[in-house]
Amino acid sequence: MKKEIFNKYVEAVANKFGFTEEELFENTKKRETVDARQIIYWLCDDRNMSVGYIQNYLASKGFGVSHSTIIHGKRRANELIEQDIDLSKIVQDIKRSV
Repeated sequence: MKKEIFNKYVEAVANKFGFTEEELFENTKKRETVDARQIIYWLCDDRNMSVGYIQNYLASKGFGVSHSTIIHGKRRANELIEQDIDLSKIVQDIKRSV
């Protein structure tokens, strides 16, 4: 069940941010791609997914990250969401759609 939610979040974030799923999980540090991935971490955390689950689901997409990367990403996404009203609305839209 959690994997299904994760996949829906990936699809929704990719669509809202204008990425394909493949682009979302490319090994890149482009700010816009990293921000989108961090939003996925935050959304998953908001649904009480453990970091281990998130890591496993990312690995199934061919994207391996460390525990600390996910934790940092959740914090960074939280800061972005609190500071940017438009981003906050986008995240709320995604939450309602999943």
